[in-house]
Amino acid sequence: MREFDLYYWPVPFRGQFLRAILAFANARWTEHDADAIAALMDRPPAEQPIAFMGPPILVDRQRDFAVSQMPAIALYLGEQLHLLPAAAESRALTAKVANDANDVIDELTLDGGREMWTAEKWEAFVPRLQKWMRIFETLGERHGLTADGGFLLGTAEPGVADLVTATLWSTMADRFPKIARLGEQTAPAIWGLARRLQETPRLAALKQKSLSDYGDAYCGGEIEASLRKVAG
Repeated sequence: MREFDLYYWPVPFRGQFLRAILAFANARWTEHDADAIAALMDRPPAEQPIAFMGPPILVDRQRDFAVSQMPAIALYLGEQLHLLPAAAESRALTAKVANDANDVIDELTLDGGREMWTAEKWEAFVPRLQKWMRIFETLGERHGLTADGGFLLGTAEPGVADLVTATLWSTMADRFPKIARLGEQTAPAIWGLARRLQETPRLAALKQKSLSDYGDAYCGGEIEASLRKVAG
């Protein structure tokens, strides 16, 4: 069994994509606490395992390899854990999905909390959030995805693109009822995919562990508090 070290804050947010991939593949990983992350961040870049600004960080113990940035880690894990499609086109689309997911959560948190949500800002943002939902929905529909079956890129089994997509929307929907209702109406095929994957034993176990470890936290801090006021 492959073993990894994962450095990410004790909230779901960006790290949850990687936890989902690791859990689905039945890989073993060790999570490091906020003090260990802060210690790594305080080191000069030349003394870090991979030069980085902030987590997540993944260390592959077997290969003595470290990498940062969620999309890059997701693709690396997909390669190592046999969760990437064979076709070059589908691998490119997997990278697109991981980067789209990163963009969505950046927008949802107003670029990591540079501003706080108000009712007026949220109302103006909802059509853009729906467009993001339709972007994922359209990609799936073009590959045969429905609410009841199929996968995002038309593969026979779920891969990184499916796991990232399901984690993106289900983690959000579990914590923000208005987003859940909006997604069910706007992207039923994506919501069906997320539901089916979250019901698989390993992802269901991860969800329960996350709820136990983090409660209903999403990204933490003042930005989460402001988001709850408009989307809760």
